Amino acid sequence: MKIFQNFKNFLHWEKAPKPEISVSGKLYQQLKPFRLPLVLVQLIMVIGTLGFIYFEDYSIVDAIFQTGYTFTTTGFGSLNESNFQEETKIFTVTLIILGFLILTFSVGIVIEIINRGTLVRLLKERKMLYRIARLKNHYVICYHNEYTIQLSYHFRENHIPFVVIDPSKNLEEEAIKYKYPYFINDDPHTEDALLKSHISSARGAISLSKNMADNIAQIATIRLFEKELGRKPYYIISSAETNSDIEKLKKLGADSVVSPTKLLAQRLSAMAIRPDMENLLEQFVYKKDTPLDIEEVIVPKYSWLVLKKLKEAHFREVTNASIVGITQKDGKFIAMPRGDTLITSECKLLIIGTSASIKNTRRLIVGKDKPQELKYV
Repeated sequence: MKIFQNFKNFLHWEKAPKPEISVSGKLYQQLKPFRLPLVLVQLIMVIGTLGFIYFEDYSIVDAIFQTGYTFTTTGFGSLNESNFQEETKIFTVTLIILGFLILTFSVGIVIEIINRGTLVRLLKERKMLYRIARLKNHYVICYHNEYTIQLSYHFRENHIPFVVIDPSKNLEEEAIKYKYPYFINDDPHTEDALLKSHISSARGAISLSKNMADNIAQIATIRLFEKELGRKPYYIISSAETNSDIEKLKKLGADSVVSPTKLLAQRLSAMAIRPDMENLLEQFVYKKDTPLDIEEVIVPKYSWLVLKKLKEAHFREVTNASIVGITQKDGKFIAMPRGDTLITSECKLLIIGTSASIKNTRRLIVGKDKPQELKYV
């Protein structure tokens, strides 16, 4: 047993993750109409087999064979049909008529179920759920609209996995058109939809409805789901049109709330006042695979950096990254901090550098013990 387990580990052979919710019950309801035709087929095969054994003294194998191609109206000629008795001929004609009726009835059921489209839809949904079950640290995007289209484009560009949930009937067509790799056709605020999106392994959720009530319901549902799971908080982003709506959503549990109109005004204002700076941001911040990146990293309570001075971290010497800002836990922002600035628990360090240098800096920040690299600085 241990050898087999080692062999599985060597091959990286793992069981495929299963969805948190199954559509097997719905599939069973769609397949229930097939039960009667299957029962009738089995019954007629038994009756035909026993009949040919009784009338013609066939062996069991010959009787099953004779019943099969008689029942399916395939034709005669394989056995001694030319020597049938009168009662065997009547029995055979009856078997042919019953076979024709049962096959016609069965074909009618198959065509009706396929025309409904529900069975095909459920099979597609089942396949999608198994694909989504493999995701980890993804984002659940609630509601499909023009914001979702643009966001999905940038997520794909930056290789961020995501699942789109929307109740519209034409979601599958839209998903194909805008290249959504994973999508769920359901109401986003329902428990079934969240389970289908594999939210237990998600990093966060984004609610982009233009209806304020939908965003409120979505945030409340996710926060309640989060408590039931007993996991670390999701990072929730939402959209709003007015400042009052932004404040409401933040009080209800949204970590960030974006106003499209406000963002547009800010970008246009920046372009008008400082066009060169806006071009710089466009080149280094908003695009992927750039030589320069910027990121904010939270200093955890257990970090070795807590209550240390910024110069003791030696980020510039070790990782070639620079700290250009510190946001304290109370929200106070320190721009271009000096070397003797104290790093406090749960503050946010604004880091600028290459992607690799920021990654290494993050590793140093979240460590419990002082890194080995600093011994040589």
